[in-house]
Amino acid sequence: MTMDGRILGRVALYGVAYLTLGFILLPLIFVTWLAFFAQEIPSFPPEGYSVKWFGAIANNRNFVTGFWTSLQVAVAATVIGLLIAVPASLILARRQFAGSAALSQFLLLPLVVPGVVMGTSIYVFQIETEIATGLPILGSLGGLVAGHTLLVIPWTVRLVTASLTGLDRAAEEAAQSLGANQWTTFFRVTLPAIRPGIVAGALFGFVTSFGNLEMSLFLVGPGRITLPIAILQYLEWKIDPTVAAVSVLQILLIAVAMVRASSWSWVTMTVVRPSCCCRARISSRTSRRSLASRLDRGSSRSRTSGRMTRARARATRCCWPPESWRG
Repeated sequence: MTMDGRILGRVALYGVAYLTLGFILLPLIFVTWLAFFAQEIPSFPPEGYSVKWFGAIANNRNFVTGFWTSLQVAVAATVIGLLIAVPASLILARRQFAGSAALSQFLLLPLVVPGVVMGTSIYVFQIETEIATGLPILGSLGGLVAGHTLLVIPWTVRLVTASLTGLDRAAEEAAQSLGANQWTTFFRVTLPAIRPGIVAGALFGFVTSFGNLEMSLFLVGPGRITLPIAILQYLEWKIDPTVAAVSVLQILLIAVAMVRASSWSWVTMTVVRPSCCCRARISSRTSRRSLASRLDRGSSRSRTSGRMTRARARATRCCWPPESWRG
């Protein structure tokens, strides 16, 4: 390829990238601009700018109630989804059994099924369950959380499984060869290593649940409202910039969550690592030589000699794991 061809290809690539970025950011910029219009009915150019629409949000009971309901449901659904998705991801990433592929596709099914279909199905299921058991499920906060949990699980399973698949198991094998049981290895080695995937999955799940409209329309009960439903009901009667102001606050909330998640992931990758003690913390009874010999005795439990060699070198170099794991 000639020099001119490479330059044209690079210009075309950058052009497509900037067009895509503009296509994504332009609606956000427009909504943010609209939230500061002074007039009630938007017109261009604006007559002036004001922040009164942000004050109108606090005076609207549906917006305030809907925000807190959406926040509670999203947090609860995210926590429950993580409790289900992390063990499921461990099974899918570490175990091969008949039906594992089908189980993986089943857990990811809410990503491809339309929200209206899922909302209708869960609504009918809750009706039948309430008739059969007599439990007040339909329209309850618990029923809404259960439905939103199905939206969270696919994101967490996908991202946590990806983190586990790319995880080098040498550190886990070193911990187990030095006497750590499976639970200690998981909480002290595996969990810190996959924390970026867990944080990313929780963030995507929270955002999906917080902004969900289709399923919430079917599952909310009388006297209960979520923020997306409050916005929809408001737009049925008014078209002032209050809705744009609500959208700006949602964008800020999501942006803060993303920044926090990025900082947590960065801390995990750069600071949080399998616990490592310095040479001075090793007592006279457990020297570096005895540590290496213990690794040699535990090498029979390693799956491959190559992994054990890396684990042995890493543990000897870092004086790891901590003294509390040693016999």
